[in-house]
Amino acid sequence: MTVLALDRELERLEGLWADGLSDSYRSYLEAVAGHGPAAQPKLALAAALIEVGLRLQGLGGRAAPPPTLLMGDLCLARASRLLADAAGQSLQVAFAQAIETLAAAAASGQQARPVRELLVHAFAAGR
Repeated sequence: MTVLALDRELERLEGLWADGLSDSYRSYLEAVAGHGPAAQPKLALAAALIEVGLRLQGLGGRAAPPPTLLMGDLCLARASRLLADAAGQSLQVAFAQAIETLAAAAASGQQARPVRELLVHAFAAGR
Protein backbone atom coordinates (compact mmCIF):
# COMPACT_ATOMS: atom_id res chain seq x y z
CA MET A 1 0.00 0.00 0.00
CA THR A 2 1.50 3.31 -1.00
CA VAL A 3 1.68 6.33 1.27
CA LEU A 4 -1.02 7.96 -0.85
CA ALA A 5 -3.37 5.01 -0.34
CA LEU A 6 -2.68 5.03 3.39
CA ASP A 7 -3.43 8.75 3.45
CA ARG A 8 -6.87 8.11 1.95
CA GLU A 9 -7.62 5.40 4.51
CA LEU A 10 -6.54 7.62 7.39
CA GLU A 11 -8.21 10.81 6.22
CA ARG A 12 -9.80 11.69 9.57
CA LEU A 13 -7.31 9.81 11.70
CA GLU A 14 -4.16 11.86 11.07
CA GLY A 15 -3.59 12.63 14.74
CA LEU A 16 -3.80 8.97 15.62
CA TRP A 17 -1.20 8.06 12.99
CA ALA A 18 1.35 10.25 14.74
CA ASP A 19 0.14 9.08 18.16
CA GLY A 20 1.03 5.42 17.80
CA LEU A 21 -1.17 4.07 15.01
CA SER A 22 1.82 4.07 12.65
CA ASP A 23 3.90 2.03 15.10
CA SER A 24 1.06 -0.41 15.58
CA TYR A 25 0.62 -0.71 11.81
CA ARG A 26 4.32 -1.48 11.30
CA SER A 27 4.26 -4.11 14.05
CA TYR A 28 1.43 -5.99 12.32
CA LEU A 29 3.18 -6.06 8.93
CA GLU A 30 5.22 -9.04 10.11
CA ALA A 31 2.08 -10.89 11.26
CA VAL A 32 0.46 -10.63 7.81
CA ALA A 33 3.42 -12.04 5.88
CA GLY A 34 1.52 -15.25 5.11
CA HIS A 35 -1.29 -13.40 3.34
CA GLY A 36 -1.37 -12.10 -0.23
CA PRO A 37 0.95 -9.16 -0.93
CA ALA A 38 -1.89 -6.86 -2.02
CA ALA A 39 -3.87 -7.59 1.16
CA GLN A 40 -1.00 -7.28 3.64
CA PRO A 41 -1.05 -3.48 4.13
CA LYS A 42 -4.83 -3.42 4.47
CA LEU A 43 -4.81 -6.28 6.97
CA ALA A 44 -2.04 -4.69 9.03
CA LEU A 45 -3.89 -1.39 9.04
CA ALA A 46 -7.15 -3.11 10.06
CA ALA A 47 -5.44 -4.77 13.02
CA ALA A 48 -3.79 -1.50 14.06
CA LEU A 49 -7.11 0.34 13.81
CA ILE A 50 -8.82 -2.30 15.98
CA GLU A 51 -6.08 -2.08 18.60
CA VAL A 52 -6.23 1.71 18.70
CA GLY A 53 -10.03 1.79 18.50
CA LEU A 54 -10.42 -0.49 21.50
CA ARG A 55 -7.90 1.56 23.46
CA LEU A 56 -9.73 4.79 22.62
CA GLN A 57 -13.04 3.32 23.74
CA GLY A 58 -11.54 2.38 27.09
CA LEU A 59 -12.61 -1.26 26.79
CA GLY A 60 -12.37 -2.82 30.22
CA GLY A 61 -12.06 0.50 32.00
CA ARG A 62 -13.98 3.71 32.30
CA ALA A 63 -15.98 4.67 29.26
CA ALA A 64 -14.24 7.25 27.13
CA PRO A 65 -15.74 10.72 26.69
CA PRO A 66 -18.08 10.96 23.66
CA PRO A 67 -15.58 12.47 21.16
CA THR A 68 -12.96 9.84 22.01
CA LEU A 69 -15.56 7.09 21.97
CA LEU A 70 -16.68 8.18 18.51
CA MET A 71 -13.09 8.22 17.25
CA GLY A 72 -12.73 4.66 18.55
CA ASP A 73 -15.93 3.74 16.70
CA LEU A 74 -14.51 5.29 13.53
CA CYS A 75 -11.35 3.20 13.89
CA LEU A 76 -13.39 0.01 14.29
CA ALA A 77 -15.64 0.87 11.35
CA ARG A 78 -12.64 1.53 9.09
CA ALA A 79 -11.06 -1.73 10.22
CA SER A 80 -14.27 -3.59 9.43
CA ARG A 81 -14.38 -2.08 5.96
CA LEU A 82 -10.74 -2.98 5.31
CA LEU A 83 -11.31 -6.56 6.45
CA ALA A 84 -14.39 -6.87 4.25
CA ASP A 85 -12.31 -5.68 1.31
CA ALA A 86 -9.09 -7.60 1.89
CA ALA A 87 -9.86 -10.70 3.96
CA GLY A 88 -11.69 -13.91 3.38
CA GLN A 89 -14.58 -14.97 5.55
CA SER A 90 -12.45 -17.14 7.86
CA LEU A 91 -10.17 -14.22 8.71
CA GLN A 92 -13.13 -11.88 9.20
CA VAL A 93 -14.67 -14.40 11.62
CA ALA A 94 -11.36 -14.85 13.46
CA PHE A 95 -11.15 -11.07 13.99
CA ALA A 96 -14.78 -10.90 15.14
CA GLN A 97 -14.12 -13.70 17.64
CA ALA A 98 -11.05 -11.90 18.98
CA ILE A 99 -13.07 -8.73 19.54
CA GLU A 100 -15.91 -10.72 21.13
CA THR A 101 -13.42 -12.35 23.50
CA LEU A 102 -12.08 -8.96 24.55
CA ALA A 103 -15.56 -7.46 24.99
CA ALA A 104 -16.83 -10.46 26.98
CA ALA A 105 -13.83 -10.33 29.31
CA ALA A 106 -14.30 -6.59 29.82
CA ALA A 107 -18.04 -7.02 30.49
CA SER A 108 -17.40 -9.68 33.11
CA GLY A 109 -14.51 -7.83 34.73
CA GLN A 110 -12.01 -10.51 33.78
CA GLN A 111 -8.56 -9.95 32.37
CA ALA A 112 -8.32 -10.91 28.70
CA ARG A 113 -5.20 -11.74 26.75
CA PRO A 114 -3.57 -8.65 25.22
CA VAL A 115 -5.29 -7.27 22.11
CA ARG A 116 -2.20 -7.68 19.97
CA GLU A 117 -1.81 -11.33 20.95
CA LEU A 118 -5.43 -12.09 20.04
CA LEU A 119 -5.20 -10.29 16.70
CA VAL A 120 -1.93 -11.97 15.72
CA HIS A 121 -3.56 -15.28 16.61
CA ALA A 122 -6.55 -14.31 14.43
CA PHE A 123 -4.22 -13.82 11.45
CA ALA A 124 -2.92 -17.36 11.90
CA ALA A 125 -6.37 -18.87 12.53
CA GLY A 126 -7.94 -17.10 9.58
CA ARG A 127 -5.63 -18.48 6.88
